[in-house]
Amino acid sequence: MAGRTGAPWEAGEPDPARGLRLVPGDGYPDWEAVYRDNVGWVYGLMFGKVGNRADAEDLTAEVFTTALKPLRVSADVREVRAYLRATARTVLAGHWRTRMGREITVIDDDFPDTGPEPPPDGRAAERARAVLANLPDRYRRILELRFLQGLSVRDAANSLGVSVANAKVLQHRALRMAAGSDEGGAR
Repeated sequence: MAGRTGAPWEAGEPDPARGLRLVPGDGYPDWEAVYRDNVGWVYGLMFGKVGNRADAEDLTAEVFTTALKPLRVSADVREVRAYLRATARTVLAGHWRTRMGREITVIDDDFPDTGPEPPPDGRAAERARAVLANLPDRYRRILELRFLQGLSVRDAANSLGVSVANAKVLQHRALRMAAGSDEGGAR
């Protein structure tokens, strides 16, 4: 039973004689290993893009859930990471499309494969404070709760004493106003 490459069996297929599976030396033995080796950089990427823990955790879970069926465990490490990056792009685009009505699909390929991104430089933090200061109190407060304190929509709604639906509307309007007020700002 020769495979496409002429080998007795293909990587990832069971050896008919022994019931074993050939795993390439630069591959993963199982899904647990794929997850353990890649969850850190996927979470770091998502946290760097959305800026809060709750959304980053949800998006990271969605990336792995989405990749579970089509991704071959027998793929080498480089292929797995490339596929996870492509899946992260798609998941992030869906996230921004539902949150902001925009499709933002750019993810730089030069980010490190380890941990979360470092905190922003002083100029970015200063600019963020200036944008928040220009917002009405309720808009500023919802953004602080969601993105600076990392609260879920439900927790932010409880803190503000409003419904979850109202908190979502406030957040959406606040983000649109913040984006509009920062368009003329320094980049």
